[in-house]
Amino acid sequence: MQINVSQLLQEPIGSTRDYEVDADAGIIGDGSSYSVQGTCRLMKSHHSVLVKCALDADVELTCSRCLGRFHHPLKIRFEEEYVPTVDVNTGANLPPPEDSASFTIDERHNIDLTEAVRQYALMAMPMKALCDDDCAGLCRKCGQNLNRGKCDCPSEAIDPRWAKLSGL
Repeated sequence: MQINVSQLLQEPIGSTRDYEVDADAGIIGDGSSYSVQGTCRLMKSHHSVLVKCALDADVELTCSRCLGRFHHPLKIRFEEEYVPTVDVNTGANLPPPEDSASFTIDERHNIDLTEAVRQYALMAMPMKALCDDDCAGLCRKCGQNLNRGKCDCPSEAIDPRWAKLSGL
């Protein structure tokens, strides 16, 4: 997901470009692969390029209860500033950005969206991924996926002190 911005860097402040994104973004988190589609608007600012993206992704996750794999849609929205490392007109190296975590434009004037998309995809992922809100999970004794049917394990006896709560 690289975009060449050499022409945009030579234009006046406020100039914009819109790009369609449709790519396999890579692998995040627990080894889940994902693809993204959407649009990104790039705007030339005084000393950088402001990138504003609205992307939709489809990521394959592992359910926290039943350990089954399922597809989950993500909405990835971000706005990041990309700072050039080389002057587009002279080719001279520019001082590094004050914030070491800033995204940069490489020496060939390319913006690589991959890392920003990966970071924002991680933040958009659910903390506890569930294949379904009513997922029954696994049997604690035999490991049977209870979404596919009951297991043959004997039910545990309820402690009589807690029996009245079962009616709630």
